Amino acid sequence: MNNPIGIFDSGYGGLTILHGIRQLLPEYDYLYLGDNARAPYGPRSFDVVYEFTRQAVAKLFEMGCPLVILACNTASAKALRTIQQRDLPQIDPSRRVLGIILPTAEVIGSLTKSRHVGVLATEGTIKSESYNLEIHKLYPDIQVTGVACPLWVPLVENNEADSPGADYFVKKRIDQLMRQDPQIDAVILGCTHYPLLMPKILKYIPSGVRIVPQGEYVADSLKQYLQRHTDIDSQCSKGGTVKYLTTENPENFSQQAQLFLHEQVNVEKVSLL
Repeated sequence: MNNPIGIFDSGYGGLTILHGIRQLLPEYDYLYLGDNARAPYGPRSFDVVYEFTRQAVAKLFEMGCPLVILACNTASAKALRTIQQRDLPQIDPSRRVLGIILPTAEVIGSLTKSRHVGVLATEGTIKSESYNLEIHKLYPDIQVTGVACPLWVPLVENNEADSPGADYFVKKRIDQLMRQDPQIDAVILGCTHYPLLMPKILKYIPSGVRIVPQGEYVADSLKQYLQRHTDIDSQCSKGGTVKYLTTENPENFSQQAQLFLHEQVNVEKVSLL
């Protein structure tokens, strides 16, 4: 693995993004880094999320990645812009860091007819209003309503996504969102963990409301990006491999990764400090 595409997340959720990307672009090499020791990022301040994300990007650059995807909505919301505008020009202007909010914002205009869109995400992503800002830049006529779902990530990571107890928390937040705006006809899952709650989400979402997970849209956006930026594409090695790194216990990561990928993975522990 020479120059893999880096995929970073605070924890495991980014594996859903990696899976979507590998489905569409299997020929590339990938290096996944989960900062599991310091997850979750959702409740943390902008400054802390930025610093942690900057450290992760630096590590992936150090390991040869010419391109890094922040496969974490909180990191994309709280750190991406600063890293792109302030840090990249100093570190290496030839490298790139991309997020996962913009690709979803770009497609939402074609997925809603009522022009009323909902966002279910972590507290940090909702408070940042990043989805509102990106969607309104592209589609000023769309009304965006967001609801934070603080317990959804723990449900997934504690392997409770299929439990009867999960029904209460999933239904509660969906009902809250639809009460705030009954005209919503498309709901963005603004956290990479949430696709694992899809059976429960589909159970309680009103008929006719479209659910928008991010994986396929991020993958398609990345494919188009690499086609447009041949200079970046030429730097990315294409051996069809994937390597996994974590800042916590590799055994824990391997067990959790099976929930997301349905396969066993080998993991190495790294430090970002």
